[in-house]
Amino acid sequence: MTLAVPRKLSIPRLRVEAAVDAVGVTAEGQVEVPANPKRVGWYRFSPAPGEPAGSSVIVGHLDSRERGLGVLAALNEVRRNEIVQVTRSEGRAVTYRVVSRRTVAKDGLNAVGAFRMEGPATLTLITCTGPYDADKGGYRNNLVVTAEPVIR
Repeated sequence: MTLAVPRKLSIPRLRVEAAVDAVGVTAEGQVEVPANPKRVGWYRFSPAPGEPAGSSVIVGHLDSRERGLGVLAALNEVRRNEIVQVTRSEGRAVTYRVVSRRTVAKDGLNAVGAFRMEGPATLTLITCTGPYDADKGGYRNNLVVTAEPVIR
């Protein structure tokens, strides 16, 4: 059986559409983020969107000095009950509804269950957020948006 991996992320009201790349872990032990800020990455060690349990994690850049705003900069405008869709490789779209948006310290993602493998199915969208720390070369926090599957 082939895993139906995510291929496209959409947030219709915000006119967000992004191709999805499977990503892993960097040498520093962090989740990889696609170099192109117009693409997002599905953390391939998390459940695929549409699986019955666990947190499906999709990450993306807020911005890039060389390439401008990232597609997930739109998460700053996402609202509770917002619809998010992920189209899988077999063509099926999985629909989610946003239930929360919060700022989390870079080292606090595990504590908020972003990478859990069990429990209710959720979609977790992660990008960077301020403040920007030029001395450390990046943002101090992550913006974490959690969405639950819409049962039809």
